[in-house]
Amino acid sequence: MAFVLNVSEPPEDQGSLEPSPDEESEVHHSFHQLIQEQSRWAAEEGLELQSRGPAAGALGASGGDHQAFLKPEGAALHSSATLRILASMPSRTIGRSRGAIISQYYNRSVRLRRASRPQLQVLGRARPSLRLYDLELGAETLEDEEKRVLLVKELQGLTVAQQDHMLRGMPLSLAEKHCLREEARTPRGKQQPGQPGLLSCCSRFRYACVLALHSLGLRLLSALHALRPWHYALKRIGGQFGSSVLSYFLFLKTLLAFNALLLLPLLAFIAGPQAAFPPARPGPAPAFTGLELLLGGGRFTDTVMYYGYYSNATLNQLCAGPPDGGQCAPEAAGLPYNMPLAYLFTTGAAFFITCITLVYSMSHSFGESYRVGSTLGAHAITVFCSWDHKVTQKWASRLQHDNIRTQLKELLAEWQLQRSPRSVCGRLRQVALLGLVWLLCLGSTLGCTVAVYSFSELLIKNPVSANQEGLLLALPLVVCVLNLGAPYLYRGLAALERHDSPEVEVYVAICRNLVLKMVVLGILCYHWLGRRVDALQGQCWENFVGQELYRLMVMDFIFTLLDTLFGELVWRLISEKKLRRGKPEFDIARNVLELIHGQTLTWLGVLFAPLLPAMQILKLLLLFYVKKTSLMANCQAPRRPWRASHMSTVFISLLCFPSFLGAAVFFCYAVWQVKPSSLCGPFRTLDTMYEAGKVWVRRLERAGPGVAWLPWLHRYLVESTFPIYLVSALLLAVIYLNIQVVKGQRKVISLLKEQISNEGEDKIFLINKLHAVYERKERGRVGRTQEAVTPPADHQDAQ
Repeated sequence: MAFVLNVSEPPEDQGSLEPSPDEESEVHHSFHQLIQEQSRWAAEEGLELQSRGPAAGALGASGGDHQAFLKPEGAALHSSATLRILASMPSRTIGRSRGAIISQYYNRSVRLRRASRPQLQVLGRARPSLRLYDLELGAETLEDEEKRVLLVKELQGLTVAQQDHMLRGMPLSLAEKHCLREEARTPRGKQQPGQPGLLSCCSRFRYACVLALHSLGLRLLSALHALRPWHYALKRIGGQFGSSVLSYFLFLKTLLAFNALLLLPLLAFIAGPQAAFPPARPGPAPAFTGLELLLGGGRFTDTVMYYGYYSNATLNQLCAGPPDGGQCAPEAAGLPYNMPLAYLFTTGAAFFITCITLVYSMSHSFGESYRVGSTLGAHAITVFCSWDHKVTQKWASRLQHDNIRTQLKELLAEWQLQRSPRSVCGRLRQVALLGLVWLLCLGSTLGCTVAVYSFSELLIKNPVSANQEGLLLALPLVVCVLNLGAPYLYRGLAALERHDSPEVEVYVAICRNLVLKMVVLGILCYHWLGRRVDALQGQCWENFVGQELYRLMVMDFIFTLLDTLFGELVWRLISEKKLRRGKPEFDIARNVLELIHGQTLTWLGVLFAPLLPAMQILKLLLLFYVKKTSLMANCQAPRRPWRASHMSTVFISLLCFPSFLGAAVFFCYAVWQVKPSSLCGPFRTLDTMYEAGKVWVRRLERAGPGVAWLPWLHRYLVESTFPIYLVSALLLAVIYLNIQVVKGQRKVISLLKEQISNEGEDKIFLINKLHAVYERKERGRVGRTQEAVTPPADHQDAQ
C-alpha cells in the first residue's frame, strides 16, 4: 500500500511567518548529518544506493523488516537511529514539538523587534537583542524552559499590540498563552518611573480605552450575529433533518432578501412620490367589503397597488387628468418629477439590480459548492475539526452534536453509494423504466397545459359580469389545483423508478415540476398579453392583469397552507396508523418549486402591481413558520441521508434562468410591443411604454445645449444595438477566461498533489534505504564483536 506523508501548512502568511533557510537547516541538521554518515558507511562496505527506478526490487529483497515499516500500525519495533530520523523529519518537528514552536516564535519576535526598533542614531540607549550574544536555539542545545525564558524576554521588548498579535498566532493552548502574556507584561525587579518598561498613566488609560472599545465591538458583533433571521431555527433544522431539508429554508431566506431588495426602489421612486401627490378621484371610493383580500379589486383598485392609479403628469402640483385621457399641462415653476419616466426607469432598474444580484449569488454559490480540488479527508475533518470548543450551554452542545452526527451520516451514505454501482442489466432496466415514467409525466403535463388553455379561452368567450366577481377566481383555482395535484402524481410515478441516489431523485422531481409550472405560466402570459389586451379594448387591461396575478398569488398561498396543514398531517396519520411506516419525509422538490412559482408570479406582476413584492415578503414570512412547524410535527429525517452540497446552487440557477429570464422576456415584450391602455396609467397617451424615454429625450433637446449630452447618450447607448452586442461579447469573453482559469487551477492542483505524493514516497524510500544500511552495518558490527569475543576453535583444541 502507498504511504503518503502529509505536511500541514501554516495558517498564516508564508512570507512573514515562515522560518528562514538557516533556521530550517539548524532544526534538521541531525537528519542531514545522519544521511551523510550512513551514505559514507555504505560506500565503505561496497553498497550502492540505487536510483528511484529499481526501488521496488530493492525493497522487495530487503525482507520483512521493510514491509513492516510501511505498515501504518507498525507491528515491528525499529532501532533508535530510525526513530531519530523519523523524529527529525519536518512533519515531526515544526508544528508538533512545543519547544520547536517556542523557538520558532522566538525568532519571529526577534525579527519583529528589529523591524520596529528605531535607528541607533535616534535612540542611543536601545537595549541590545539577545542575538548579539550569539545564542543558538537549536532543538539539541536548549531545553523548553530556556527557550521559554528567552521568548518572554523578547516579548517584553515588544509593544502590547505586537505581543498580542504574536501570542494570538502561536499554536499553543489558551492557558500557555495566558501565562506567556502575564510573564511578558510583568516587570522584573523594581523599576523607576523614568525607566522604560513601566507605562505611564496616559498610556495605561489609552490601553484601557482601546481594550474596552475592542470588547464592546466584539459584543456588538456577537449581538448582530445573534440577530440574524432564524439563526437558531436553521441550526436546529440542519441538525435534525440534514442539509437537504435545510437547503429549502435557506432558499426561502434568499428569496426574502431578493424581494426586500426589489421593493426598496419601487417604494422610494414610484409608490412613495405618487402617495405624496395623489391624483384626484373621478368619483367616490367604493366601500371595503372584505372580498378585496381575495379578488384584489374593489377598494384596492384606486390605490398605489396597481398600475392604473399612477398619473401621467409631473408631480410638483396636484393635477386632475382631462376626461378624454389627455396629458396634464406641467407648470413652469418647481422641480418636476416625470412620473412616466420614473415608472419606466425604476421598474427597469429594479429588474437590472435583481439580475445582477442573481448572477452574483449564483456565482458565489457555485464557488462555495464546486470548490477547486477534491473532498478527500472530509470524514476526518468532520470528526476531528467540527466541534466548537467555545460552546458552553447544554442546548447548544446538543444541537452541535446532532449537526455533526447528521453530517457524518450524509458523508457515509455518499461514500457507500459510490462503492455500490449497478450491473449492466440493472442499468438497462433502469433506463427503460425511466423512459416510461418520463413519457407518463410529459403526457400529464401536456394534459394540464391543454386544460388551462381551454379554460382561459372559455373565459375570453364568456366574460364575467360585474355581479359575478366570484367567478374571477375560477382560472386561479384551476391553475392551483393542477399545480397541487400533478406533483403528487409525479411522486407516485417516481416510486417506481427506485433511484440509487436520493439526490438524483430530487433533481428529477424538480425537473418534472419545473416543466409543468413553466409551461402553465407561458400559457397564462399569452392569455394576458395576447388575448386579454384585445378583449379589453377601451378598459384598463393593466389593472386586470395585475389583479389576476394578485389572485394567483393569494390562491397559491391558500393551497400551500391547506396542503401543509391538512395534506401532510393526514398523510402522517395514515402512514403511522395504517401503513406502520412512521412519519413521512419532507418533499423538497415540490416545496422548492412552490417557492420558485410564487417568485415568478411576483416578477411578472411588478410592472402592473408595484407593491406585489410586499405581499411576497409577507407570504414568505408566514410560510417559513408554517413549514417549520409542520416539519417538526409531521415529518422525519430522510431515511437515506444524503449531503446536499450543490442544492443551493441548483435552486439559484433554476430561479435565474427559467424563472427570472421568462419574467424579463415578459417585461420587455410588454414595454416594447404592447400598446398601453388609453384610460389609465402613466403611459396612457403613448403607443408603447418605451416611448416615454423618447418623449423625455425630445424635451431635453429643446431645453438647450447644456443637456445636449443626455440625448446623445440615449441615442447611442440605449437605442443603438452596438453597445448591447459589445457588452454581450465582453461578458462572454470574461466567462470564457474564467473557465480557462479554473481549468488551469485544477490542472496545477492535480500536479501539485502528485508532486506531494511523490515527495512522500521519496521520504519513505530514503528512510527504508537508511534503515537497510543501518541494519546491515549493525549485523556486521555484531559479527565482528562475536568474533572478537569468541576464541578461535584451533586455539581451544591446542589447549
